[in-house]
Amino acid sequence: MDINPQLKQYVETEILPRYTHFDKAHQLDHIETVIRQSAALADMLEQQGVNVDRDMVYVIAAYHDLGIVNGRENHHTDSGKILMADPVLKKYFTEEQLLTMKEAVEDHRASSDHEPRSVYGRIVAEADRQIDPRTIVVRTVQYGLEHYPELDKAGHLARAKAHLKEKYGEGGYLKLWFAESDNSRKLAELRTMMKDEEAMDAMLEDIWMHEMPEMPDQVGHDKK
Repeated sequence: MDINPQLKQYVETEILPRYTHFDKAHQLDHIETVIRQSAALADMLEQQGVNVDRDMVYVIAAYHDLGIVNGRENHHTDSGKILMADPVLKKYFTEEQLLTMKEAVEDHRASSDHEPRSVYGRIVAEADRQIDPRTIVVRTVQYGLEHYPELDKAGHLARAKAHLKEKYGEGGYLKLWFAESDNSRKLAELRTMMKDEEAMDAMLEDIWMHEMPEMPDQVGHDKK
């Protein structure tokens, strides 16, 4: 992705490091993946004759989860506010562009009650999905460990399975916006795995062993 070098330097030095303080599901590796996948989707669209501003695509991906600093519930709208309030971005974008970027950040959330309002919102929403079956299950377990410390092993794994079904199962709330992307194929793979309870349980056990190797099966994360 051909990005304005001054803008890229600002983002890399002042924005991306903020993610090092967030939960495991929203660390820098996640943001870098969203940036890469956004660039790949922009490439795909341009091959189809749809031109997008690469600087906008880059900044939207870089800022889309900054609102996690205030908690997960409203992180999408908080991220949009952080983007709009950044005076440095005004050097590179018009007010109209900033508003489009703000809306795209707001629209990235999988549980959003409306479709993305622009192609930029569809790009970041799709890039944020990261439909890799094991990665999704790992992030689901990690989130539970971070936010539900009172649960024991059985509770964590049951919560993970329930969340996966609610979000990624048939009729789940996750929406994909580009049928041509790899995500649709990978989502089908995940759904097939979820239907195989034995394989699903084996993966959860393996992830548990690596994520929380010292946690007793019947004792909560807070060790009480």
